[in-house]
Amino acid sequence: MSAEARPVRTYLAVPAHRRRLVQSAAASAADAVFLDLEDAVPPGEKAAALDAAVQALTELDWGHKSISVRLNAVASATIAGEIDRLAALPRLDAVIVPKAEHPADIAALAVEFRAKRGNRPVSVALELLIETALGLVNVEQLAVADPLVSALHLGVGDFAASIGARSPEIGASPPGYRHAENLAGRINDVPLDLFAYPMMRLLVAARAFGLQAIDGPCGAYRDEAMTMASARKAAAMGFDGKQVIHPSQIEPTRDAFIPSSDEVAFARKVLAAMEDATRNGHGAVTVDGKMIDYANLRMIRRVIQFADGCR
Repeated sequence: MSAEARPVRTYLAVPAHRRRLVQSAAASAADAVFLDLEDAVPPGEKAAALDAAVQALTELDWGHKSISVRLNAVASATIAGEIDRLAALPRLDAVIVPKAEHPADIAALAVEFRAKRGNRPVSVALELLIETALGLVNVEQLAVADPLVSALHLGVGDFAASIGARSPEIGASPPGYRHAENLAGRINDVPLDLFAYPMMRLLVAARAFGLQAIDGPCGAYRDEAMTMASARKAAAMGFDGKQVIHPSQIEPTRDAFIPSSDEVAFARKVLAAMEDATRNGHGAVTVDGKMIDYANLRMIRRVIQFADGCR
């Protein structure tokens, strides 16, 4: 599955065992939803969460949303039962594999899903949650572990924990992570972004192998400005979408991924100018004082693709 699959600008997480929240997610404006069997579910509720996920996938109207289930860890005692119950469900689009670290584990999981899916025409995709140092080190190999792998997600909370970062908020950089400079006896410091490197590494791996790239959530779900700023960063970098942990984050996150009217107008002007230049045997053109060539055209087409996907 390529990065040009259905839009996933907003990927809403919901605990599978919380029926009311699941129903709300089904009725929400999110592009995609994942029913969580892992971190959002207490150990004593795992069996009930799986039952609830199967029921929700069977009974609820999910519209055109992409629907996934986040499994428990590959080495967990519950994963075999999860595969057995979920694999054949026709409404399930994908499963999210948490703490993906070893390509061999992903390949084995894909074999299990194919066996359980049988001869059904559409396969269940595997979306990998990269949330440890080892997972990030192996991200390129994980991306090509099996053709069923369709997306890479960044697990910002667990990743920060795995490297020992002192982050007080999921998705936020530690307050002390700053570049300090002594200017004539006065210390000037500038905040740094803990997630710039893991985001870029995951994004490059996704683009290299034609996968979707999904950023992790902004934990400050009550802060609309922070939610939008976090989403704007991911959108500007080139991510396809972002996880959200509360319905209130859906609108500001979606809006951050929608190109502005000015961006779209400029993109269409560039596209028309480049088409005219090509007809006249030229490989570059000036638009509004900017030199444009085929590299710009490839970026411009992505803007138009996003805009068209918002209709």
